This record gives sequence, structure tokens and C-alpha cells, in this order.
Amino acid sequence: MSTLLASGVNDRFLVLILASAVLYGTPLLFAALGELLAERSGVLNLGVEGMMLLGAVMGFWAVQSLEAAGGVTLAAALVVAALAGALMALIHAFLVITLRANQIVSGLALTIFAGAAGLSSYLGNDLDLSGAPADRTFVPLDVLGLGDLPVLGPILFDQSALVYLSWACTLAIGLYLARTRPGLNVRAVGESPAAADAMGINVTAYRYAHTLAGGALAGVGGACFSLEITPQWVTGLTGGAGWIAVALVIFAFWRADLCLVGAYLFGAFSALPLLLQARGWLTGVPAEVFQSLPYVMTIVVLVAVSSSAAKRRLGAPAALGVPYVREER
Repeated sequence: MSTLLASGVNDRFLVLILASAVLYGTPLLFAALGELLAERSGVLNLGVEGMMLLGAVMGFWAVQSLEAAGGVTLAAALVVAALAGALMALIHAFLVITLRANQIVSGLALTIFAGAAGLSSYLGNDLDLSGAPADRTFVPLDVLGLGDLPVLGPILFDQSALVYLSWACTLAIGLYLARTRPGLNVRAVGESPAAADAMGINVTAYRYAHTLAGGALAGVGGACFSLEITPQWVTGLTGGAGWIAVALVIFAFWRADLCLVGAYLFGAFSALPLLLQARGWLTGVPAEVFQSLPYVMTIVVLVAVSSSAAKRRLGAPAALGVPYVREER
């Protein structure tokens, strides 16, 4: 009787939307945490969408190509996706840190280069990945058999390893930025690179390291789509999630814990049309209206913080997007 009761409670719309928010918010959380690291060092990375797409296609390729135990293959696929994202981030870092190119132009160029009509699509077609389902996927784990608990079970205990990995990353990055010397150093680099340089902090090394780490996390975020949410490869699989992740960092006031909250909020908006359609509640309402909600929210956030004064009030790094030229110190 208790199992039937729990099943009935867990089938309610609110529980389903919360559980789905965690699922659909996970790739946003990975990408936002990566963007957070880059922006805290003073580097604006608008190439997140391209890095996510490259991570998605390479992670999917790894799963289809490697012959090993399921867990080993999936772990290797995440590593491949992270390396693909980091490689794209390395190009961005070289352009904006070493060559001091405009960070907005560089990020947009990388998204176009690796995006839905670029490198990711070429790789998907050349490696013959389109149309085939993933050989292995991340599935819910039912931790300690608690997945059937009323309300909390599906939300907290019946998620995939990617969700729990994202929670660990959120905690680690939050503590790193707030409680460790390297974390305080990177914040100093993002606020005043000249002052950090005067203190003996290697501004270039910190910016490179955190931009590459951000790209790696974006690649993992992309792999969440091709290995769990939509376990296949199709062109443009991420559907603009990288842009949402960039806005999410601002929405979260450049804090890791609020990135998690914001990611699940945007994830709920992404899951909403699917759940409404499944229950037949979208009769007479175009599905596109609800599918556009995450992007409408993204535009609202970006417009609200578009001024320099708003960014300062929200806690944006003072040197965000500003190349550092040591000779000008």
C-alpha cells in the first residue's frame, strides 16, 4: 500500500516537473560552472554553445567507438567530451589572452565555427553518427533504493551519475573560489589583474587555466545531451543551451550555488512543454510558446544587466572582458 501511495504522489505534476528540472538543468549547470570559472578570471567566453556541441558529438563518438564495460566507456566518453571542449577553449584563450583579441568577437566566431552549421556537424556526418541511438547511456541510479520515496525519491535519489557529478562540481567550485588561496587569486585576477600581477600572481596562467577548465565543463555539459537527455547525435543537439548558460552566470550573481538554482529553474522551463504535451494540456496552445520560455528568460536577464552599473551591482568581475597588458601597469 505504501509503495502504491508513493507511486501516486510521485506521478503528480509538481514532482515530475521538479525531477525533470534536475535532468534538463544538469547540462546548463555544467556549462554555467565552466563559464563562471572563466569569467571569474576576467575572460568572457561566448563560445560555450560551440564547445557544448563539440563535446556532445565527440562524447557520442566515444560511446559508439569504444569497446569496454559500460561504466568505463561512459567515463571515457566524458573525458573525450571534456578534452574536446577544452581544445576549443584553448583556441579562445590563445586569441583573447595571448593575442588580446576582442573576447566577444572570438567567442562568437568559435560558436559559428563549431556550431550547428560548422565543425560539430561536419564531424557528425564524417563519422557517420547521425540517426543511430547511443550504444550506452547514463541512466537513473536509484541510490540506496530510495528512488521510490514520496516526492524526494525521484528528485534526489533517482537521477543519473551526471547529476551527482554536477552537484560535486558545484560544491567543489564554490569552495575553491571562496575558501582556497588559488580561488582567491583567480578572483583577484578577475577584479584587478594589475594588482594581482604586482602581488606575484601569474595573470596569464590563471586566465588560461580557468578558461580551459570552463571549456572542459562545457564539453561535459554537451555530452549530457547526447548521452542522456537525447541519446543520439543530431545537428544542433544542444539547442542554444550555451547561450542560456552564459546568461545563467549573470542570473546567479557569479556564484556557484546560485548557478545550481538557476540551472534547475531554466531546466524546469525546458521540461514544461514536454510534460504539458504528455498530459494533453497544450490543446489549442502552440508548443513553441512554451519551448521559447528559456530563451525569453535569457533575453530578459541579459537586457536587465546590460549596463555597466548593473553589472557592478550584481558583482561582476571588474576586469571581465578586458585584456591585460602588463606594460600598461
